[in-house]
Amino acid sequence: MYFLSGWPKRLLCPLGSLAEAPCHVQSDPQRTFFAVLAPARLSIWYSRPSVLIVTYKEPAKSSSQFGSYKEAEWRPDSTMIAVSTANGYILFFHITSTRGDKYLYEPVYPKGSPQMKGTPHFKEEQCAPALNLEMKKILDLQSPIMSLQSVLEDLLVATSDGLLHLIHWEGMTNGRKAINLCTVPFSVDLQSSRVGSFLGFADVHIRDMEYCATLDGFAVVFNDGKVGFITPVSSRFTAEQLHGVWPQDVVDGTCVAVNNKYRLMAFGCASGSVQVYTIDNTTGAMLLSHKLELTAKQYPDIWNKTGAVKLVRWSPDNSVVIVTWEYGGLSLWSVFGAQLICTLGGDFAYRSDGTKKDPLKINSMSWGAEGYHLWVISGFGSQNTEIESDPNSIGKQPGILLFQFIKSVLTVNPCMSNQEQVLLQGEDRLYLNCGEASQTQNPRSSSAHSEHKPSQEKNSFADGGLESQGLSTLLGHRHWHVVQISSTYLESNWPIRFSAIDKLGQNIAVVGKFGFAHYSLLTKKWKLFGNITQEQSMIVTGGLAWWKDFIVLACYNINDRQEELRVYLRTSNLDNAFAHVTKAQAETLLLSVFRDMVIVFRADCSICLYSIERKSDGPNTTAGIQVLQEVSMSRYIPHPFLVVSVTLTSVSTENGITLKMPQQARDAESIMLNLAGQLIMMQRDRSGPQIREKDSNQRKLLPFCPPVVLAQSVENVWTTCRANKQKRHLLEALWLSCGGAGMKVWLPLFPRDHRKPHSFLSQRIMLPFHINIYPLAVLFEDALVLGAVNDTLLYDSLYTRNSAREQLEMLFPFCVVERTSQIYLHHILRQLLVRNLGEQALLLAQSCSTLPYFPHVLELMLHEVLEEEATSREPIPDPLLPTVAKFITEFPLFLQTVVHCARKTEYALWNYLFAAVGNPKDLFEECLMAQDLDTAASYLIILQNMEVPAVSRQHATLLFNTALEQGKWDLCRHMIRFLKAIGSGESETPPSTPTAQEPSSSGGFEFFRNRSISLSQSAENVPASKFSLQKTLSMPSGPSGKRWSKDSDCAENMYIDMMLWRHARRLLEEVRLKDLGCFAAQLGFELISWLCKERTRAARVDNFVIALKRLHRDFLWPLPIIPASSISSPFKNGKFRTVGEQLLKSQSADPFLNLEIDAGISNVQRSRSWLNNIGPAHHEIDTASSHGPQMQDAFLSPLSNKGDECSIGSATDLTESSSMVDGDWTVVDENFSTLSLTQSELEHISMELASKGPHKSQVQLRYLLHIFLEAGCLDWCIVIGLILRESSVINQILVIIQSSEVNGEMLQNIKTGLHAVDRWASTDCPGYKPFLNIIKPQLQKLNEITEEQVQPEAFQPITVGKTPEQSSPRVEESRGSSGHGSIPQSEVGGSSMVSRKEEDTAGAEEEESFQDGTYDCSVS
Repeated sequence: MYFLSGWPKRLLCPLGSLAEAPCHVQSDPQRTFFAVLAPARLSIWYSRPSVLIVTYKEPAKSSSQFGSYKEAEWRPDSTMIAVSTANGYILFFHITSTRGDKYLYEPVYPKGSPQMKGTPHFKEEQCAPALNLEMKKILDLQSPIMSLQSVLEDLLVATSDGLLHLIHWEGMTNGRKAINLCTVPFSVDLQSSRVGSFLGFADVHIRDMEYCATLDGFAVVFNDGKVGFITPVSSRFTAEQLHGVWPQDVVDGTCVAVNNKYRLMAFGCASGSVQVYTIDNTTGAMLLSHKLELTAKQYPDIWNKTGAVKLVRWSPDNSVVIVTWEYGGLSLWSVFGAQLICTLGGDFAYRSDGTKKDPLKINSMSWGAEGYHLWVISGFGSQNTEIESDPNSIGKQPGILLFQFIKSVLTVNPCMSNQEQVLLQGEDRLYLNCGEASQTQNPRSSSAHSEHKPSQEKNSFADGGLESQGLSTLLGHRHWHVVQISSTYLESNWPIRFSAIDKLGQNIAVVGKFGFAHYSLLTKKWKLFGNITQEQSMIVTGGLAWWKDFIVLACYNINDRQEELRVYLRTSNLDNAFAHVTKAQAETLLLSVFRDMVIVFRADCSICLYSIERKSDGPNTTAGIQVLQEVSMSRYIPHPFLVVSVTLTSVSTENGITLKMPQQARDAESIMLNLAGQLIMMQRDRSGPQIREKDSNQRKLLPFCPPVVLAQSVENVWTTCRANKQKRHLLEALWLSCGGAGMKVWLPLFPRDHRKPHSFLSQRIMLPFHINIYPLAVLFEDALVLGAVNDTLLYDSLYTRNSAREQLEMLFPFCVVERTSQIYLHHILRQLLVRNLGEQALLLAQSCSTLPYFPHVLELMLHEVLEEEATSREPIPDPLLPTVAKFITEFPLFLQTVVHCARKTEYALWNYLFAAVGNPKDLFEECLMAQDLDTAASYLIILQNMEVPAVSRQHATLLFNTALEQGKWDLCRHMIRFLKAIGSGESETPPSTPTAQEPSSSGGFEFFRNRSISLSQSAENVPASKFSLQKTLSMPSGPSGKRWSKDSDCAENMYIDMMLWRHARRLLEEVRLKDLGCFAAQLGFELISWLCKERTRAARVDNFVIALKRLHRDFLWPLPIIPASSISSPFKNGKFRTVGEQLLKSQSADPFLNLEIDAGISNVQRSRSWLNNIGPAHHEIDTASSHGPQMQDAFLSPLSNKGDECSIGSATDLTESSSMVDGDWTVVDENFSTLSLTQSELEHISMELASKGPHKSQVQLRYLLHIFLEAGCLDWCIVIGLILRESSVINQILVIIQSSEVNGEMLQNIKTGLHAVDRWASTDCPGYKPFLNIIKPQLQKLNEITEEQVQPEAFQPITVGKTPEQSSPRVEESRGSSGHGSIPQSEVGGSSMVSRKEEDTAGAEEEESFQDGTYDCSVS
């Protein structure tokens, strides 16, 4: 709870020679002045600013008589200093302030600034006072002085001849005899029956001692290493009245420090550890509380090489202790032994290049005010020679260093423990973990926090699904929200003593020397007292707390000399006129708020409960406070200073089930009191008759039962008054932080389904658990502990190693405080399972199963138990792993929890794990049954390591087939690689990644799948990088030679190919063309070559009608319908010629003209350019293309002779072309303005639009058409032509049939198939009839071909001429009017495309086919 901050500061010491280097520092009781000793001088330093005020220098003559200065001790009122010297003298110095108001340092303000006028005590606060030092008295004790200790009004001195001298501060012994230690009886405890033995050695003397006020005695360390505690039996301090106790087992003590608040004595030992003892209340014996020692695990190279403990110092608030060793180094521990900082490891001990640094040696240290600073006299004693030789080596010279600390608010204001925020206070700033909370409620402030968060560290945790739980504001990023404390307030009220934050984390209040100030995170403004005299006349004594919008505090009113309880409203001006003041009987030491009650603990050991309520009288809103109940605790509390915290809680030993009135379950049920680390609970006494008063508002408060001790060594307590039926376990629990012993939770146990609880079962259980961070707040519902941790940054690379000046930046890393959090749920579940409380564990886990990190919790629990049990040396009588495994099976995450745990554990432990959770083969099969393929794949890796290759191949094949079936393409790619690795015997090593395959027709579908194409996108927008990326990534799988690197195993490739072929065959047989396309694109399956082989087998269409229906369904393509208005077609009169021409002109500049835009280009022309575009051009088509001119002539046929239905085709054309890309839309608009469309025409167009499927489907169908054309699967081409209802496609296929060698069987199949479609259309789907009528001439032609079975070559020249004449009426009708002008343009577009095509590589060819698709998509 204390954290180092920044670099230490070095104070400028006026050094003459080495003999004048400082060797000892001691602060005065108020920690305002520091006495710094050098061998022959005494200096007084001021704390803020840290400046030297006065130095007394001993003349050489007397210096040789006295010897060098050793130790200093202040008188309690800071008016005198006693200094012991080497030759047995004590020198008494008086400190007097110089006359007049003379100051050494004064702040200088600009003229007219408000600080100049009217601040009382202005001079004392802001300036370092001028002091005089004079030696008043010299006392000679005639033997070396070992220890000085100020005790009340006396000075206790231990000398090396075994005597204890009690000296008055005026320098007299008061005639009291020195006490000889040999006459003090020592025993193991103070029970009267045993008479203590005496030390009995002539040469025993005290080496170090410290007085403990709350135990009323001295902790002492003797010169032989024994330690003890000497206490006066009665109030008189004489040898007969002293009695000592000692522990038997400490024989190497070196130094001691006592903690008055917790009644602890910390003895440093020669072994390097610190043993902390406390006194047993009943017997008076010394009991070992805990040890502070470095572990070999954390510090393997240093833990037993630190040397003896040199110094131990408790912080001013008694919450941490700092320890330093003989060989250097600092470590900081919490009061009960949690290690916070150690400078013997990490960046403190090593430079950035890995070399070891010398640890900092410390000769003396003393805490500054409120623990914000540690004054350290550094000593590099072993390097004297070096220092003399190199006067510039500042770093190695002894000097005064100031280490700066930030501390948790809990150390001084424990009422903060009912909050969920972490608040740290530094000397002049506050650190909050809830800086973002204000953003969520106030949009204006969103930019205000930006200076504390680097932009790349945006809160990844908060943006996810945690927003709803309010976690984001408390976890957030790693950075703090830093609030600078108002400098105006600090100037006259330094140091900050208390601070508090409200429930929402939006307002902070701080308390300095006088008065208080508060700050709003929303407005970013401080509010201070308007009247400075009011501020300076109140001293806050017992901390402060927020209640709704009010600040509740206990203070001492200097003017009226009265203890008061005050409540200030945040929104009104800070003035006593707006405060509600209640007088109090005694000084308030602690204050805390629970719901609408305030609990205070007073110096007379009484606890008082107040009710607090909001009152609105007229314009002013105030809070009213009334006394509810007073409880005297003086019987139980030996000293009021020992009470660390007091809180009201709703925790009770009853769970609320057995209470007579359930709503009382969350009332203020009990008082929790932390008495020097013992947690004491006093419950309301419900045993008597509970008589309700007539007036239910004035319910009489029940008395409290006698106190019960719940736990020992408690540092902090957290509890909440919120209620949540779902998470009762967590919200009704009590959380304790116990220092080195970790945390404890006092958990309620609930019977299941409201059954009556067993009388013999306890209703609560105390569970201990360890976490890796120091807890500063508990998030109850979220099962998280929040904390902070010191992190270090090295800057030594900025300085050269051999520079003469060893900078502090070289010696020390820069310290920062990081936010941190930890899950604790798995510890609690495990503790419950150990105690056979599985039912409770299940209830608790189910209540938390919605947390985002719940799977991680289960995994952590399994992992920790596995590691412990599988690696233990001796057999475990009652292993926990089977219980944990059984527990995890209760959750759906069981399979993935086990496999994740296994994969993060070493292979040696797998057998132990799977012996408990089940055979991995069975678990693999369960995954397959549950369709959880990713988890199954993880199990496969385990099977591969645990089973023979045959087994893993068998399971891999199963998984591969399932993945193919479900279209999990990524997994399929991994599986191919995996099978490959097993086959080539690389089962131990990760399989090598195959080389990229030759580009094939792969990515078309991939492209459609990954991009949603909007109308306004054209193909040029698609970055080329996307294609190349997908080509290299997609997992190859086609003919073996191309696919794998040469050393691969042919048989294995064959095996994989067989599976891929089998899958493709299944897809074709089931007419799943869409799946086939995805499959080919995703796995790089070379569809065309496979289709060529399967042309007459799997790739033939057995039933055209079924295929057609299936395609309609798979591609979401609507079946065509006949519109009512089609009887009188509006399209006969050639109204739309201009549109066609215009569109054509607007498009002609575009190189993509030759794509499927039905905007007035001849069908054959189009089909030719289309075929040239895709893939290797056929010879026949090349010859055809040479006859371009004849084709154009054939266009000029009359428009009259066809039936009404033919208009449907042209309507399609129009709608297709008119939904043009954005740029050309205006063109169409201009033309449409000249056309008067009738109702029926509009209806017709809308009908056509309705009969089209989605853009994506259209692109995919055209892509498949291209694939089947290349593979020569003409029957499939016919089916796709039918569904697209494009006669051009049918024409094109007929051209191919006539101009190339085609299998007669296939022709026959196409013929019968088309007849079947015709019959089906007549009966079930009349919408297809118009189109079938359009292509009737082609069908007749097909009949002729199949009947005659003539050689296509003979017909070739005639076909070229004939085809246009026989081409569909639809073409003549819609495009005949486009005129000659447009044709050459189209020709230019097409030919340029072709030539470019031929030059391009295969890779580009693949790219084009994607772009075809995109363009189509954007146009139609």
